[in-house]
Amino acid sequence: MTAAATLRRTLGFRDLLLITIGTVIGSGIYLVPSVVLRQSAGNASVAILIWTVGGVLSLLGALTYAELGAANPDAGGLYVYLRDAFGPLTAFLYGWTSFVVIASGSVATLAVAFTNYLSQIVPLSGPAARIISVALIALLVVVNVRGTRNSATMQNWTTSAKVGVLTLLSLALIVLGKGHAPAAQPSVPAGPLTFAGIGAAMIGVLWAYEGWQYVTFSAGETNDAQHVFPRAITVATAALVAIYLLANFGYLAALGTNAAATSDHVAADAVGTIFGSAAGKIVGALILVSIFSATNGLFLTAPRMYFAMARDGVFFARLAKIDERFGTPVFAIVSLGVWSAILAISGTFEQLLTYVVFVGWIFYGLGALAIFAYRWRQPNAVRPFRTPGYPLSPILFVASAALLVVNTLATQPLRAAIGLGAVLLGTPAFYLWRSRLKRAVQPLAPSI
Repeated sequence: MTAAATLRRTLGFRDLLLITIGTVIGSGIYLVPSVVLRQSAGNASVAILIWTVGGVLSLLGALTYAELGAANPDAGGLYVYLRDAFGPLTAFLYGWTSFVVIASGSVATLAVAFTNYLSQIVPLSGPAARIISVALIALLVVVNVRGTRNSATMQNWTTSAKVGVLTLLSLALIVLGKGHAPAAQPSVPAGPLTFAGIGAAMIGVLWAYEGWQYVTFSAGETNDAQHVFPRAITVATAALVAIYLLANFGYLAALGTNAAATSDHVAADAVGTIFGSAAGKIVGALILVSIFSATNGLFLTAPRMYFAMARDGVFFARLAKIDERFGTPVFAIVSLGVWSAILAISGTFEQLLTYVVFVGWIFYGLGALAIFAYRWRQPNAVRPFRTPGYPLSPILFVASAALLVVNTLATQPLRAAIGLGAVLLGTPAFYLWRSRLKRAVQPLAPSI
């Protein structure tokens, strides 16, 4: 192994496209639409509009990151943008929080969700479920260690499968749906449409679209990244909007507004209404593939940020080492897997994510603001891609990120304070690593 090695550029347009889509589509689109309908007072038109606006805001963020990635196609993505625009401490705090909670907690959440859905098909005891969660993480660690190309190929197949099946099911529901629910389904409680409800629905939608930012970490492994990366992240995010809207129309066509709003498992209920209850297992299998693909997407992207941090001397030095045979940051991948498995076994990820995950949106907003720093400091730099609608596009995305953060601060101040405090705990760690780096590079005093 050697720390001087660089990541191999083996990814192309299709890879980045499917990494983005696969990482975003987990289990949310099969559950969240009913919540958004309830928060929209059962108004289907308002709910669809919220999904559309949320998708457009996410697309504006993707367009902003497209310019940043094309201008600086380096491993680490968002971490690099934050470092260049706001300094190493801000970037470190994002990477620190990602490693300790956000990415690792997301992997743990997906692994546990995988076993929960699997238990609906094959009964599992508590110990067996934990073993399968850890086995899933271990499998993905091995696949990702053995090569970026291997992992990307698997991501391409699993994402293509889940998008294909979800699209076909959505179209079938639209064509065959009668737009009414079984008589036993209760109606949505009557209530006025409020700004608070719309805001809560918008936040839920933004969470459902969240995850496209992870592909920025893979820019350093992309061939012709200055041209491929912006096209891939833009097309992928636009495709996600279309996929999510199609799924929502399918659920409404199959169940009608009332039943869709009151359902706890809207996708399974919609498919069951049209094709019979036994067909609900198709949705269960689809969710398993979706979760598997999303988890692999995290392993394929997030460790590259930890690699970049270690390369900068502000994280464990071993995480910057690349395996000469496989060309992957082995220690970064394994470290994420081990910590995620510990969180999955202990169950602490639920509490950690509750407090900290909203903080990610602070950094997503700051990442978009970085475009102004790049343009101001490097006005004459070559930019293979320029964000359409600049400066309005990044401003609107930053505003949406701020909406989500401010809502959390206002409605759950204790949770927000604990989350921010946990992030700031990384500050001493940053200065510790920086001091060690300075000592390591300090020249020896000349002998007398």
